[in-house]
Amino acid sequence: MIQSTQALSKTSERFSKLALSHGKRTRLWRLLYGHGPRNGSLLVLPLDQGLEHGPTDFFPNPPAVDPDYQFRLAVEGNFSAIALGVGLAEKYMGEYCGRIPLILKLNGKTNIPSDAEATSPLFASVEDAVRLGADAVGYTMYVGSPRQAEEIRQFERVRQDCERYGMPLVMWSYPRGEAVEAKGGKNSLFAQDYAARVALEMGADIVKLHEPNDHRANAPAPYDQLQEDAAARSARVVRSAGRTMVLFSGGEKNDDDAAVLRKVEFYMASGAQGVMFGRNMWLRPLDQAVALVNEVHKIMAKYPR
Repeated sequence: MIQSTQALSKTSERFSKLALSHGKRTRLWRLLYGHGPRNGSLLVLPLDQGLEHGPTDFFPNPPAVDPDYQFRLAVEGNFSAIALGVGLAEKYMGEYCGRIPLILKLNGKTNIPSDAEATSPLFASVEDAVRLGADAVGYTMYVGSPRQAEEIRQFERVRQDCERYGMPLVMWSYPRGEAVEAKGGKNSLFAQDYAARVALEMGADIVKLHEPNDHRANAPAPYDQLQEDAAARSARVVRSAGRTMVLFSGGEKNDDDAAVLRKVEFYMASGAQGVMFGRNMWLRPLDQAVALVNEVHKIMAKYPR
């Protein structure tokens, strides 16, 4: 207990140095120290795939089509938060209020149109998040899209509302569009590094990123000449995010539990604040998913933030 108290005191000192309003500080404290690993790291369960990808994502595990499945996993797996849209929050959150923090996604799109001119319109507000008792809001920014000007103007209003209501802001910073594909692709180091910096520059408190790959063809200089391994690339994007906390995405489901755990360890060692793993968790049977997330907790316990 003494060691735990000392560790908490150390992480609390780091947390106290962040430039945050009282409302943001209170809500972020609940995410970082009140739920999940409770050591300043973050373990978030997202459920926005039904909108973003369609019902096909649930086919490998049919029970997962019922959002109650993910809420049970979030509680039984002791996640830091669950992230989802306003319809799911209003219809399914009631019996879980206070048991699992909510990150309310404010915008989104279907994957039916092409990503060439990707845009993610608002369908909920920061006021909705306050009404629903959320501890943060999520906003998808399509960095580099031909429609990024309207995305940035939309984000300005969300950021201002977050400051007014004391609501932490999590940016899903996603490179998309023709120009991004022409410069190496959405998961290149150039694109992910830029996405990390955009989140910092635009005022996000937390940013969700994807692990950058080693694709350098057509990337702008000096990225086209960088020869960095996976660890160096991931550490680079964390540095570019500065004082914006980084969550790495789990991506598509990997049936190999050991590989998922290695990925968590890798992301935490790179300096990330935590991970946002959805399909790699809720596409498993519930008992297997809870067992896997218990192993994730053991890893994250080694990385107090």
